[in-house]
Amino acid sequence: MKTYARALTIAGSDSGGGAGIQADLKTFAALGCYGMSVLTALTAQNTQAVTGILPVPPAFIAEQLKAVLGDIGVDAVKIGMLHSPEVIVQVAKTLREFAVTNIVLDPVMVAKSGDKLLQDEAVDALKSQLFPLATVITPNLPETSVLVGRPVQTADEMLPAARDLANWCPGAILVKGGHLDTGESTDLLYLPTGEQHRFSSGRIQTVNSHGTGCTLSSAIAAGLAKRRSVVESVSGAKTYVTRALQTGAAYRLGAGHGPVHHFFNVWE
Repeated sequence: MKTYARALTIAGSDSGGGAGIQADLKTFAALGCYGMSVLTALTAQNTQAVTGILPVPPAFIAEQLKAVLGDIGVDAVKIGMLHSPEVIVQVAKTLREFAVTNIVLDPVMVAKSGDKLLQDEAVDALKSQLFPLATVITPNLPETSVLVGRPVQTADEMLPAARDLANWCPGAILVKGGHLDTGESTDLLYLPTGEQHRFSSGRIQTVNSHGTGCTLSSAIAAGLAKRRSVVESVSGAKTYVTRALQTGAAYRLGAGHGPVHHFFNVWE
């Protein structure tokens, strides 16, 4: 009997369709996975701004999780927007209850528009509750700076920051270099063994970069769901996002940061 590679996203909804749950499900589909979703918040959002956030009660987030995990099961999970400590604690508790593995945690703090998506008091909960469960965490440079408590702005500062994050996260750490002031976007993957890998791509001139972080983390989860290694999953995800940016640059959608083009599959 055939089955699917099952990938679950636990994240917020983007009404504009470019990021969050919507981007995750598109990525799962593009990369050959059966996608499922647990909504943590609704956002009123477009290419220019987040104009409103409606949190989902923690108990109902847990109910969604239990419904999916208790019946369908998962091969990998991507976690995105978790806006409060209470939500983080509830998600971590339920994932432990079902012994879920292959967890990719994108510590979403700020939207592309600059709108804050994570309460300040939730950062410590993220570190203590979810970092220990994560197979991979994927902070960008501003998020890394918040997590380690100092500015991380250059390529040379990425490795020391990754080593500091390893104090909280026993899994792999992918420090994303999209905010580097260089001609290339270089991401650093730091493995629990101390092994390091750097993944670089040329910068693409486009306004359509909304949802790149969501897309990258869900692509990594898709790779893990299809039983690829962490290194192979990250490498494939980096290639996928680069191609999504390249092909999406030709389109125009909305007046702000448009979405990437999701329907490319680097593994099939």
